[in-house]
Order: sequence, then C-alpha cells, then structure tokens
Amino acid sequence: MKDIIIYTKKGCPYCSRAKALLDFKVLAYKEIEVGNNPDKRAELTKKANGSTTVPQIFIDGRHIGGCDDLFSLDNGKKLDDLLK
Repeated sequence: MKDIIIYTKKGCPYCSRAKALLDFKVLAYKEIEVGNNPDKRAELTKKANGSTTVPQIFIDGRHIGGCDDLFSLDNGKKLDDLLK
C-alpha cells in the first residue's frame, strides 16, 4: 500500500473534494491539518516547493499537487498506475 499524505485546512472545499476521491477509491491516507498550526504550514511549504495552498497531496513522498492535479491524474488514468 502506498503512503498518501494530504495537507488540508478546515472548511476547504478543495480539500473535501480531494479526500472524497481518495475515499471513493478506498485509499488510506494521513491527513495533516495546517489551518492553525504554523509549524505544519511551514512543513507543507517546504515539502511542496514553496506552495502554500491546500490541499497538497503526496504519494510515497512524491508531490502530486493539489485537488485539480489529483483529479487530472485520475481522469488520465495515471493515478491508478501511480498507486500500484
């Protein structure tokens, strides 16, 4: 099983949408809430090469990007290949 990490913020519709896709695919993931946690926000920014928006998604340490990037991978049938 692949290690999936998703950085989120409470109330973010894009975060909810990305998590819904992962849930639909029955994928386990670790959610890290960055809303009121400056240390986690700094961790996110460093890991995501300066990106500060949420969600930011990582699969086995590889930066996938945000919600639109995740859906784009899925629509192009590349997400399933990445998860093998």
